[in-house]
Amino acid sequence: MLNNGKGKLFSPAEPWRKERKLRTHNLNIDFNKLYEDQTEERERVLKEILGELSEGIRIQGPVTFHYGIHTRIGKGTFINFNFTCQDDAEVTIGEYCNFGPNCTIVTPCHPMLADERKALRLPDGSTAGLCWAEPVHIGDRCWFGANVVVCPGVTIGDNCVIGAGSVVTRSIPANSFAAGVPCRVIRELGEGDSLRNRPDILGDCEIID
Repeated sequence: MLNNGKGKLFSPAEPWRKERKLRTHNLNIDFNKLYEDQTEERERVLKEILGELSEGIRIQGPVTFHYGIHTRIGKGTFINFNFTCQDDAEVTIGEYCNFGPNCTIVTPCHPMLADERKALRLPDGSTAGLCWAEPVHIGDRCWFGANVVVCPGVTIGDNCVIGAGSVVTRSIPANSFAAGVPCRVIRELGEGDSLRNRPDILGDCEIID
């Protein structure tokens, strides 16, 4: 971060940022070259990317993490093909979440005006292209359909279902089914959504009480 005591702006070109991103981008390539059944090797690379690895995480790949070290993923979470996480700010994903193919989480923000995107003046008088980032927090047991985009600053509560193709620009309360562009809450999830009401799907299986 800029060491000016206030504000959120930073330069993506700061040396430590460039070094960490390059390391993580190379590790992404290492992970994506591995076969699905090379589980031990995949876990080793993921631990290098994320810094720590919770129990039972499964990531199908290919993946793209930006920093990696800013992301925490809870145990039992499954992430399908082509997951992108641009974690300039903190990203937390809860336990037992499921992500469909082509999901993206982004945290960086840029000025709306083109001249301000090009460069801003720093406290020392120099100029640089600057941005800022807002954290993303996802609760436990959430399901994301294919092609969902989660935007900067969003919090999604526990037990949510986010419909395929949604662009989540605002926070979503727990126990919600939400969908659309921009994503909005369709309804609260409840007993009406139970497979007990769909014997054609449930068949001879049983709900665990």
